[in-house]
Amino acid sequence: MPSKATANRSDSTGSTGTASMQGGTGATLFLLAFAQFIVTVDYNIVYVALPDIGQALGFSAQSLQWVVSAYAVSFGGLLLFGGRAVDRVGARRLFLTGLTLYAAASLVGGLATGQAALIGARLAQGVGGAVLLPAVLALIATSFDEGPQRNKAFGVWGMAGSLGLAAGALLGGVLTDLGSWRWVFFVNIPFALIVLIPAPKVLRPDGPANRAGGFDVPGALLATVGVSAIVLGLATGPEEGWLRPLPLAALGTGIVLLAAFFATEARTRSPLMPLRLLKNRPLVAAMAVVFLFQTGLAGGYYVFTTYVQPVLGYSPLEAGLAFLPLTLVSMIGAGKLAPRFMGRFGLRGTLATGMILNGAGLALTSAVMTTGGSFYALLPGCLLWGLGGGLVFVSVFASAGSGVDIAEQGVAGAMASTAQQVGGAVGLAVLVAVANSTFTGTYLDAAKDDVVSGLRLSGLVGGALLILGGLLALALTPRPRPDDGATPEAQSSTARG
Repeated sequence: MPSKATANRSDSTGSTGTASMQGGTGATLFLLAFAQFIVTVDYNIVYVALPDIGQALGFSAQSLQWVVSAYAVSFGGLLLFGGRAVDRVGARRLFLTGLTLYAAASLVGGLATGQAALIGARLAQGVGGAVLLPAVLALIATSFDEGPQRNKAFGVWGMAGSLGLAAGALLGGVLTDLGSWRWVFFVNIPFALIVLIPAPKVLRPDGPANRAGGFDVPGALLATVGVSAIVLGLATGPEEGWLRPLPLAALGTGIVLLAAFFATEARTRSPLMPLRLLKNRPLVAAMAVVFLFQTGLAGGYYVFTTYVQPVLGYSPLEAGLAFLPLTLVSMIGAGKLAPRFMGRFGLRGTLATGMILNGAGLALTSAVMTTGGSFYALLPGCLLWGLGGGLVFVSVFASAGSGVDIAEQGVAGAMASTAQQVGGAVGLAVLVAVANSTFTGTYLDAAKDDVVSGLRLSGLVGGALLILGGLLALALTPRPRPDDGATPEAQSSTARG
């Protein structure tokens, strides 16, 4: 029987109680998991299509990263605004809004005929994702009890994300081979309809919007522009030269704006990111870990894609198939192993183990790359890489919401997701620069030995950062498990202390 605290619990929009993973709640979890599936399908499907996109629209090797980074910048910069909007306006409303915007932007991306139009569509997709993801995380947090039930829900959500990565790799290859890179965007539209059509009936209606204090528009602008400027500086530095005016000005502007963001948050009555949440040790540790996790993931996917396609000569379909072992093992790690690990070893042990396995796997995968190598040499590292990634993806977001009040689950999830997306943008910019440091021009013109040397170095750096994240995960405060006799109130107090 749920505890009194649980039975009386309500989300910020008026939905009360939690439920078992049966009946209506099972249908809710399916929609939330499928929304995560859509987001991760698009993430990986774009990686496989990058060479064709670059050739069709004339991107350079360095500027091509903006097809990925544009999404990450708008997503990361607006997540805090999206999270606070979820807490104020309602998770269900923002879930439907974000998914609709995501589908519309995918249509524009598929129709794009130039670099600016495609990057603009990716920016719009990021805005949709910045609203959608906090809504999903808040709906999970307010529908399932903290402990085994919520761990299982996060496991299903994480498994759907891993399935999306696998499906994205395959779909990207199939659609690019049989049709065009444009279909990697068009496919999001029917996927979105699968969720949008039943969602109004399945998801619990929101209560009245909480408009007290309004929205922190200055904070949203400072965070978005500041993050964008920093990523611009990191992306242009390798081509322009780090001491040239554009990279220096972009990096300097970004640092100043982010400093102004924190100063604004300290003074405003209704901050976008309440600074007191930074006293929550599990949340802060989760943000640091997920930053490093996404840094390694973004750079690692770039390294893997560039190796199997330009170096080994794989077609887009073959490249998609090459991703399968990694992502299928990640599904097992997220859906089957992560909930059991969290129940037995706690969030800290699961997160640290996952990060170390993830980093070791990426480093091993990169270390065996040679110009005459084979896919089978990559398998051992890919299996470790995927297994660790599945453990991390579930446990890091469970850690972020640990001990946070229900009314602030949206912004807490957004803070962790912001760290994730910014880490992805920064990691891609830095690790692409490392990968390109061993040759001049594009990888299509460079000697394969030089390309492989750069990719190997980039993967090893990414692996080292992931292992560092595993050590940071040990900063998480151990929490008593729900079956150890502690009350939910005492557990929440322990997490905040």
